[in-house]
Amino acid sequence: MKTWICIGMTLAVCTSLAHANGNALRGQALYQSLCAGCHSIDYNGVGPAHKGVFGRKAGSAPDYDYSPALKSSSIIWTAATLDRWLSDPEKLVPGQKMGIQVPSAADRADLIIYLREFTRQP
Repeated sequence: MKTWICIGMTLAVCTSLAHANGNALRGQALYQSLCAGCHSIDYNGVGPAHKGVFGRKAGSAPDYDYSPALKSSSIIWTAATLDRWLSDPEKLVPGQKMGIQVPSAADRADLIIYLREFTRQP
């Protein structure tokens, strides 16, 4: 009986950790459906390219016309700031240009873990 309880607890913890960290494959599918209409990993479009977003100052990627509000923000993109941004960009930076929100915390986690894969490693 104790073995089954331990197995159940282990599975519950592992499942919650996996969920907290996100699922990159699901993030890729979400990126295609929610983001790719305006963004690309490698190229600017209606929105800026996302390659190397982690650790970068918001509004600083080259060759993209950011809003003055985002350029003058002091945001550095981390998992936490991306989560706040995706939840409600206008709340985080009033006057920015992005017109979409991702209300689901699970969807945001999946998108963030997917984007992290495209950050250059030192």
